[in-house]
Amino acid sequence: MSNYSPLSVSEDESNTKAPSRQINNRGNLRRLLLTLVFFTLAIVTLWNIVPGLFLNVKNFDENTLAPPMDLNTPSRGKVIAGYFVSWGIYARAFTVSDLDPSKLSHILYAFAEPNADGTVILKDPWADTDKHFDGDSWNDSGNNLYGNFKQLGLLKKKNRHLKVSLSIGGWTLSKNFPAMAAHKASRHKFVESSIALLNDLGLDGLDIDWEYPENNKDAHNYVTLLQELRQGLDEYASSKRETNRYLLTAAVPAGESKYRILDLNGMSRYLDHFYLMAYDFCGSWSDAAGHQANLYAGDLNIDMAVRHYIEHGVSAHKIVVGMPMYGRAFRNTSGVGGAFNGVGEGTWEEGVYDYKKLPPEHADEIVDHVAVAAYSYNSKNKEFISYDNPHVIARKAQYIVAMGLGGGMFWELSADHPTDNERSLLRTVYNELHGVTELDRTPNHISFPNSKYDNVKAGFE
Repeated sequence: MSNYSPLSVSEDESNTKAPSRQINNRGNLRRLLLTLVFFTLAIVTLWNIVPGLFLNVKNFDENTLAPPMDLNTPSRGKVIAGYFVSWGIYARAFTVSDLDPSKLSHILYAFAEPNADGTVILKDPWADTDKHFDGDSWNDSGNNLYGNFKQLGLLKKKNRHLKVSLSIGGWTLSKNFPAMAAHKASRHKFVESSIALLNDLGLDGLDIDWEYPENNKDAHNYVTLLQELRQGLDEYASSKRETNRYLLTAAVPAGESKYRILDLNGMSRYLDHFYLMAYDFCGSWSDAAGHQANLYAGDLNIDMAVRHYIEHGVSAHKIVVGMPMYGRAFRNTSGVGGAFNGVGEGTWEEGVYDYKKLPPEHADEIVDHVAVAAYSYNSKNKEFISYDNPHVIARKAQYIVAMGLGGGMFWELSADHPTDNERSLLRTVYNELHGVTELDRTPNHISFPNSKYDNVKAGFE
């Protein structure tokens, strides 16, 4: 029987100063155990807080460390971008007033043309800078900006999250890129000329749409051009004492034969966003009918392109997935993989239909859940049309979030339904992204005191 009894809280101090040998032994053991517990906790805490503290520095691979934070890293909010085409104001009757700025973070204005000597010119001055829209006065004094760019400037002023970039090049206007990019003098002129347009028009960035570099020399010169453009934009911002970055982006291919030529790691040093043109996988040039913008499956797909870009040095958050607002048609075919004869009338050009016209009357709309692609098929005239519908756009938005990509882009905005229509693709991607993540709300630029246009200088007051 033990002579030990626990001390009660009411015992006086003399009892606590004369414990038995058994109390001493147990107390020492308790203190030792507590010391070991606290020491272990301290080691674990330090390991989590300073993981490199206990590593052998000589044998440590620095590549396992997270890269240092780049203070110029673009906003991690998701991008929702759309191309606005200058010619949309004609037969399409689509103007800036038809845009829904609440569901867009970036507008890309198509297109300006690069000349071989490096000068950059607007292709349609009447639409771009001269046309008077409703509300424009004919009696303003001074040299003033009108046309689409004035309307975009007014839209930016009311929606400070909305950034507008000038897109230079495009499929029909890229022929001068190789010669221009190959020479220092013409590159210098390109940088000077494009930034002058940005300044005069009151824009937020430049979007390079070189379709396409054809060899390693082009790829090298492309990186050099982007480096000099990035430097020029940063110097321009510094001259205005602005810390808000001017954007430099590029429309880039999703076709393997094209993207394998590019120096993606080199380009990534200077670009804020890669607008991946993830469409036109099939068309009138193809041997068989097929999906034109499938997420998976097939010889070409979006996922394969995205993974290539990431594996070759492009940060996932810089990749913005392009999605078509049009369908590509194939006539006299059984469908995916089948031979075809003809491509149909189209909306504005043969074989290409505005999304808002799809599916055609008497055609069934079908979703390929394996490829994540939609199409319509008319069994009477055997017309197959490949396009994205709201279900596919929702799946692509979910993919963007899951992969940590930068956002989504559309070519082009005039072909969508208004955003009050539940079939609107812009509405769909906005609802999907807005519901699970933050959208890009970085501010635009509205101060251009050195513009050649008086109303731009005055901030459209």
